[in-house]
Amino acid sequence: DRLPNLAAELVRLNLDLIVVSGTRVAVAAKQATSTIPIVVGGAGDLVRVGLVRSLTFPGGNVTGVSSLTPDLSGKRLGLVKETIPKAIRVSALLNSDNPGYRQNVKELELAAQALGITLQSLVVRSPNDFETALGAAAKGRADALFVMADALFNSHLPRIVELAAKNRLAAMYDRDDFVEAGGLMSYGVNLADLYRRSAYYVDKILKGTKPADLPAEQPTKFELVINLKTAKTLGLTIPPEVLARADKVIK
Repeated sequence: DRLPNLAAELVRLNLDLIVVSGTRVAVAAKQATSTIPIVVGGAGDLVRVGLVRSLTFPGGNVTGVSSLTPDLSGKRLGLVKETIPKAIRVSALLNSDNPGYRQNVKELELAAQALGITLQSLVVRSPNDFETALGAAAKGRADALFVMADALFNSHLPRIVELAAKNRLAAMYDRDDFVEAGGLMSYGVNLADLYRRSAYYVDKILKGTKPADLPAEQPTKFELVINLKTAKTLGLTIPPEVLARADKVIK
């Protein structure tokens, strides 16, 4: 809720450039200024949420790197199915305040349909909703929990991991820090690579290139992380073919 005021505060400082991470943060910055260059260091669909006109021709004061590719949700859900072949019910944790919410739901539903999975949407808007949402997943006898990428979830990482464990939910996350904290698995963008690409844009703009002349990019490096200790606690055996593709395994 504070994002518009915080963005306006930065604009009043008459900065040379603003770097943002996360869809809602990026949208707040874009709404606050049309002149100060903005570099996106990871957000959802930059075109769909109105941050750029197109990836090739941004056309305004915003450019940078998306944290999503069109088929990322499908790949993540596919990994859930590979890891738990008998999974037919998956609960998805989504934030309805996220600017990309509708598109995220649509892509996830299409992927679920293709995999023969019944999807239960757990819509949250605040941290107070987490316990009820994950409790509903357990009561609905979900075979797995699918946590969508969202800044709200990142801000309350320990609580989500704790509730997933409490409800014995095998959870797929988008970031490895969830897995480091005890989550089962994650598949998503290599954040270090994402931020390095952001630095490239900062360098170019501070040397005089206009954001409108710097094509935005989609991520190219992804990583699969698996927590075997959590798998054992949940009574799961990770298939060897999935384990072999993991970039990092926590034992």
